[in-house]
Amino acid sequence: MIRRRALMRSPHDARKGREGAAAVEFGLVAMPFLLLLYSLIELGLVFLIDAVAENAVVDATRLIRTGQAYEQGFDAAKFKTAFCDNMSVFKSDCAARTTIDVRVVSSFAATDEGTDADGDGVPDDDSYNGGDAEDLILVRIWYRQPMIAPSLTQAVTHGGTGEVVISSTTAFRNEPWKA
Repeated sequence: MIRRRALMRSPHDARKGREGAAAVEFGLVAMPFLLLLYSLIELGLVFLIDAVAENAVVDATRLIRTGQAYEQGFDAAKFKTAFCDNMSVFKSDCAARTTIDVRVVSSFAATDEGTDADGDGVPDDDSYNGGDAEDLILVRIWYRQPMIAPSLTQAVTHGGTGEVVISSTTAFRNEPWKA
């Protein structure tokens, strides 16, 4: 008799044993999903900063190439300011996160890497030599971006715990401006 009643239960009675299952399943899936979603957003931010930094380098090096930096007596601090002014919404603490290396080179193939005592791939100090008219110039900029998702910092060049280094390099010949 008990067996027959169990078989004759309504579908509503069968659902009573599954109440709350959706909440438990969501709880199991939500954390990995939200972590993945946050990682994608953070990676997108890194790509956005990379694109903004590339454009900021192009705009700042135009001052060197055309001789405006020479006329204004640029040094490392002034060039870094010119770069950071072009970093749009990321310029608030740009100067503290940025390392610059502007130098005259004899050819586009040969470069000196500079001093890097801590081994993170970024020179320890800023350097600036914008050269004279028609000099070959190499400009390298490193921008440190803090990262929260630790799994992402393993896939990119990192400058320490919890940060990624975004770098931009360009080389050009100064225009024949009058010194």
